[in-house]
Amino acid sequence: MEAARRAVKDQVRARWTGAVLVCGKCSKKLGGGFGAKGRTSLAKALRGEPGFGKGRKAAVGVVEVKCLGICPKGAVTIVDSRAPGRWRIVPAGADVAALAGQLKE
Repeated sequence: MEAARRAVKDQVRARWTGAVLVCGKCSKKLGGGFGAKGRTSLAKALRGEPGFGKGRKAAVGVVEVKCLGICPKGAVTIVDSRAPGRWRIVPAGADVAALAGQLKE
């Protein structure tokens, strides 16, 4: 019976070179705020940019977390794992393509 069970993997490969943590509480308070019509969340808008994504095959992973504790009015807090000492506050309506370009650098 034991031989029939499959071994559980203890790790999985990913192509991520870094991760962007997006505050979910800020995003929820904003109710979107990004994209062409201003209805898209920052996490979803970033995942749509080239090189960013949710899955293991993206170059930079975008992960929405519970709360980062900053809570700016009319903006979303993000943390780039490659520069954890500098948290960013992204105002609603900001150019997501320009932000993605800055995060790729």
